[in-house]
Amino acid sequence: MTIRKASVDDIPLIRDLTFKVWPQTYSTILSKEQIDYMLNMMYSETSLKQQMEKAHEFILVYYDNEPVGFASFSLIAPQVYKLHKIYVLPSQQGKGTGKYMIGELIKTMKTNGGTALQLNVNRNNKAKTFYEKIGFAIIKEEDIDIGNGYLMNDYIMERKL
Repeated sequence: MTIRKASVDDIPLIRDLTFKVWPQTYSTILSKEQIDYMLNMMYSETSLKQQMEKAHEFILVYYDNEPVGFASFSLIAPQVYKLHKIYVLPSQQGKGTGKYMIGELIKTMKTNGGTALQLNVNRNNKAKTFYEKIGFAIIKEEDIDIGNGYLMNDYIMERKL
């Protein structure tokens, strides 16, 4: 596997990966209407460009030269990073890709003085178990109003670096 930093030119690829992962990941947790709303809100070309401009770094992961996932992160407080997004194609899940991506991000974060990595995960998302297995722990719950009558019901998880 290899990782490379993504740029604005990669937004179409990020969107393509998102639309291959999101519906399957969230279909048992969220309504189709909420999924459509969130995809438009967070993954439109305009939204992704704005995220990149707000210092969210995006990376792409490749397996045999094929893009199979992406992540985004940023510094949210001195020495504290937040993993905003991490998605891996369904065909690649369970093969260590997510663990590899997080491991590589942690190396970079430690090099830059990071001491903790936080993330939000939907309270009903099976990925919570994956995060626990790789050292994350729940530090609190959060309900985020994202508009249109929708809430994101999340755990905030953290891993000390």
